[in-house]
Amino acid sequence: MVDTKTPGDKTLSVPTKTLTLKPRVETGTVRQSFSHGRTKQVVVEKRGKRRVGGDGSAGEPHAPEPVVAKPAPVVAKAPSRPAAPAAPRPGGVVLRTLTEDERSARASALADAKVRDIEERRLAEEEAKRRASREGIEQAEREAAEARRKAEEERHRLEEEAKRKAEIEAKKRFGEAEAKAATPAPAATAARPAARPTAAAVPPARAPGVAADASDEDEGPRQVRRGPGGAMRPAVPPKTTHKPGPQKERGRLTLVTALDADNVRERSIASFRRRTQRLKGHASNEPKEKIIREVVIPEAINIQELANRMSERAVDVIRLLMKQGAMHKITDVIDADTAQLIAEEMGHTVKRVAASDVEEGLFDVVDDSTDTEPRSPVVTVMGHVDHGKTSLLDALRHANVVSGEAGGITQHIGAYQVTSPESGKKITFIDTPGHAAFTAMRARGAKVTDIVILVVAADDGVMPQTIEAINHAKAAKVPMIIAINKIDKPDAKPERVRTELLQHEVQVESFGGDVVDVEVSAKNKTNLDKLLEMIALQAELLDLKTNAERPAEGTVIEARLDRGRGPVATVLVQRGTLRIGDIIVAGAEMGRVRALINDQGVNIEEAGPSVPVEVLGFNGPPEAGDRLAVVENEARARQVTSYRAHQKRENAAASISGMRGSLEQMMSQLKTSGRKEFPLIIKADVQGSLEAILGSLEKLGTDEVAARILHAGVGGISESDVTLAEGFNAAIIGFSVRANKEAAAAAKRNGIEIRYYNIIYDLVDDIKKAMSGLLAPTLRETMLGNAQILEVFNISKVGKVAGCRVTDGTVERGANVRLIRDNVVVHEGKLSTLKRFKDEVKEVQSGQECGMAFENYGDMRVGDVIECYRVETIQRSL
Repeated sequence: MVDTKTPGDKTLSVPTKTLTLKPRVETGTVRQSFSHGRTKQVVVEKRGKRRVGGDGSAGEPHAPEPVVAKPAPVVAKAPSRPAAPAAPRPGGVVLRTLTEDERSARASALADAKVRDIEERRLAEEEAKRRASREGIEQAEREAAEARRKAEEERHRLEEEAKRKAEIEAKKRFGEAEAKAATPAPAATAARPAARPTAAAVPPARAPGVAADASDEDEGPRQVRRGPGGAMRPAVPPKTTHKPGPQKERGRLTLVTALDADNVRERSIASFRRRTQRLKGHASNEPKEKIIREVVIPEAINIQELANRMSERAVDVIRLLMKQGAMHKITDVIDADTAQLIAEEMGHTVKRVAASDVEEGLFDVVDDSTDTEPRSPVVTVMGHVDHGKTSLLDALRHANVVSGEAGGITQHIGAYQVTSPESGKKITFIDTPGHAAFTAMRARGAKVTDIVILVVAADDGVMPQTIEAINHAKAAKVPMIIAINKIDKPDAKPERVRTELLQHEVQVESFGGDVVDVEVSAKNKTNLDKLLEMIALQAELLDLKTNAERPAEGTVIEARLDRGRGPVATVLVQRGTLRIGDIIVAGAEMGRVRALINDQGVNIEEAGPSVPVEVLGFNGPPEAGDRLAVVENEARARQVTSYRAHQKRENAAASISGMRGSLEQMMSQLKTSGRKEFPLIIKADVQGSLEAILGSLEKLGTDEVAARILHAGVGGISESDVTLAEGFNAAIIGFSVRANKEAAAAAKRNGIEIRYYNIIYDLVDDIKKAMSGLLAPTLRETMLGNAQILEVFNISKVGKVAGCRVTDGTVERGANVRLIRDNVVVHEGKLSTLKRFKDEVKEVQSGQECGMAFENYGDMRVGDVIECYRVETIQRSL
């Protein structure tokens, strides 16, 4: 403890403490425990941190140590008030008061801070003034540059205006020659007063507080620019675009220009006139008169094409559509009605056209010429199969066509010409098949004919195809001649034929009608001359005439793909004359006639009306029944064929999409109907036979099974057909065609079946049998007998056995049984055991007793009835 005295002569006891920077450390011991019962004593040190109190004094982490308060020093020069005693702090600490030196030092520090603050504020203001001055100078420089640019533009404009006025004035007064010499002078004179309205006269912007220099007053106003560091420097004058000296000669260097290099090149009179007209055109701002156009609008057109046809901007068309509430792009396609509204809104006239307009003028053009001449009649022979149609034609032609037909029946449509022995005139005959499958062929024959000969066998009478031929003739509105054939047979009854025809509204002349009938015999050639006479008489009544000098029109009777000659079409010319070299169109095919072959196999140069010929030169085989026409050029032919091919593709796509549907629809149809398909690839020799085969196969289809035609075409079987059949596991059918060597080898290698047919009967029958194999068999129950349970026995290792008596019929082991209780079937199964006494038997007759046991069932009761039956599987057929 230290005793000290205060100015009030009081003694304070102040505890002393050694000052140190080392932290206070508390030590202790801790015993640590380890595994296996081992322990260890460790010394632990706890260091305290120095803490700063709220009054700024430093303290220890424990109780604060007291410090001694020293009295303030006394100034000797001037008497001062003694320092107030220090106020004791809580805890016994005494605070020291400030001395006069410390107060003065603090006051001087505050004064210095205020001075520094004022100085910094002044420097900031000076920097702001300098920045504003710099920005003002830069703004003035920018304004001066803009003024110089505008003045230069104004000067150029005035020069051009003066030059143009001088040219026009000189041309009016002195002519073109004087105008060339007088043009530069007025231009230079007019340009001189307007020159130099530059921004050099604009006084420079000065910073605030900067006085004008004396040199500025002496030299006049000039533009100055402040460089780096604030130095003033004169502004750089703008560069002129015109270079002094002669202008560079322009144009190509030729011999004439090289020799005339000394002469000054002048503008030509035509160039001067063009320039004058151009200036007048730009000067006149009168609105141009709108040109009204006739706009051709097809069924669909895009906006760009419509704007081009109207000579309007596509933007205006789109704007008009937007006003109507339709948002479109320039490439969008709009319909004809919308395009017509737009064209009429813009003041144009509209001419509507359709894609089918390309066919206008091809057929049925009325002949204005009176140079018509009689033509041969076209006669179609129709009737039921095996009634002697082809034999009758052979007798008329003195030929033997029927011997070349497979199976002795006609399966192709043929056209021939016969010369009448009496009149010497030619008659064109068209022979049609009589089989039920060739309905389309008979319909085509009836459409192109003038007279129909209906052949009916006297021993067979009216048959289904006879009735169909009558209906075709009535639909075509052509007269009929009834030829009652086979009158040489002993069972021939011509009167029965005439009577049966009455049922179908065909009344012959012998019965008071208007239909001619002739009894003929193709085998004995009886009454053939009378038949030809009736045909000639009927033709005279029809008065058949046509113009043979017009372009040819006709109908494709049949078409095929010949391996050596290419596409071959049998055509009946109906109007005009067909010549070699003509450009022809038939359906979606076109070509140029390369050869014409008549029915005798002779090449001819031309074919007139009612002449059947084979035409070579088509790009592809046309469809049977297509109309043929001669066009003026290949461009027209391509237009027609492209339109027809497009229509054909659209129809095919529509039919496929309608049949196909979505995947969900296909799956649902398969689940509900369970229809099976028989895939086929069919190749035939001619279009008509192919058409007949497809029609027959389509009729074979049912709700359970149908033929799926993957591909059908005319011509031989190729490797592509075999590849397609391999992908779908299909059979290939060839009708009167054969596979080439490569296709046959590929089919044998891949296991693809190829079947060849020459008779349509056999083809249809085989396909029918194959499709019948896909049908699910029919299950039929056959009742065997009934038995009544008299007692039920429970036998070990066997189960329950029913003792029964057979009431009717028989009961067989292994047969199907039903257990009936109170007229309700409670179980269906099979008999596992059938015993009589102790022996296993195959069957038990009526009235006998036996023991029965069911397979996997034992709930049998006395009084139940057992019904025994057999299930038979019956194969179905189409």
